[in-house]
Amino acid sequence: MSEGFALLDPAMGVLRISGDRIAGVETAPRPNDRIIDLGADRVIPGLINAHDHLHLNHYPRTRFRERHKNVSEWIEDIDTRRSSDAVLRTCGELPRASQLLQGGLKNLLSGVTTVAHHDPFYEPLQSADFPVRTVHPYGWSHSLFIDGAEKVREACLATEASVPWIIHAGEGVDAAAGQEFETLDELGCLRPNSVLVHGVAFDPQQLQRMAGAGAALVWCPASNDFLFSATAAVDALLATDRLVLGSDSRLSGSRDLLAELNLASRLASIDDARAQRMLTRDAARVLRLPDRGELRAGTLADFCVLPAGLPLTRATRADIRAVVIGGSFRYGDEDYRDSFMAAAATREVRVDGRAKWLDSALVAQAMKSGIREVGLEWPRAS
Repeated sequence: MSEGFALLDPAMGVLRISGDRIAGVETAPRPNDRIIDLGADRVIPGLINAHDHLHLNHYPRTRFRERHKNVSEWIEDIDTRRSSDAVLRTCGELPRASQLLQGGLKNLLSGVTTVAHHDPFYEPLQSADFPVRTVHPYGWSHSLFIDGAEKVREACLATEASVPWIIHAGEGVDAAAGQEFETLDELGCLRPNSVLVHGVAFDPQQLQRMAGAGAALVWCPASNDFLFSATAAVDALLATDRLVLGSDSRLSGSRDLLAELNLASRLASIDDARAQRMLTRDAARVLRLPDRGELRAGTLADFCVLPAGLPLTRATRADIRAVVIGGSFRYGDEDYRDSFMAAAATREVRVDGRAKWLDSALVAQAMKSGIREVGLEWPRAS
């Protein structure tokens, strides 16, 4: 690609893009570069969702008792009703590729450009036209409850140090959930590439030990509150870079990562700068992604444009001005669509009542799959 893009950001200066990479920051545009003046808007790295189950986002939030002591109760409640409950049965009949597509769409619309999918790496996730990037390779276990201690230990030790190993842990408020930290420690599973999800039952001292070992916590406060009316003691980690954020799936979590961030900012002392680091630089480091999370020369050209004066902690998916992945406009407003010369590759949709433009291949896939996304209106058939 001979022609690049030069973004003029009021705070950063010039961000130059060539192909799918950032070619330079605060460097002069090349003679053939297309100049995109952001005005008062600002560019940030593409957001990284550190925990989602991409095949479960077409489900509504579901529980069959008011509160749970341990996630095992919730899993058992759902498993025993997959055939008898009409909603669960209908959702379960959606083809896997369509399930995953909706999960990718959910993330793209909220400014996410990379997702850590916590389950097997299904084939559609490898497709070049999947809505977002997914973390790969990775090691994973579901949980001590599902997999058992020996399989967890084997999975952890089999995961190379250069990639993350991810596990649900401490997901509950009872003694069994609390004991999982010590069990993981005894198994040798608190390593620098260990990524523990939830940690509701862990006390501040345990979380500090976790961070001291180089491991990290993915915080999913909406899911935790929905199931347990409690969440992790994250204040113990705010002075570290070992705390990142995940939306979880909609089966228990919030609508998207921006809604999750809004809740997180109200539950803990997280200012906008700290929030941005959690969802970009820190998440990239925790998930072993050296080519993203920062706007610097050599990293992938994955970024979002936010409106002037709007803190990330208050942004919604309809506020996002542009989402760019690999230098290509994927979602956002008409003026940025035109700036990135994407008119032929996008179609108009409405998101929460606002006109937006979305990658046309994704629109075609989603409409063919019959995906129904609340607040998203597809274009009329031509």
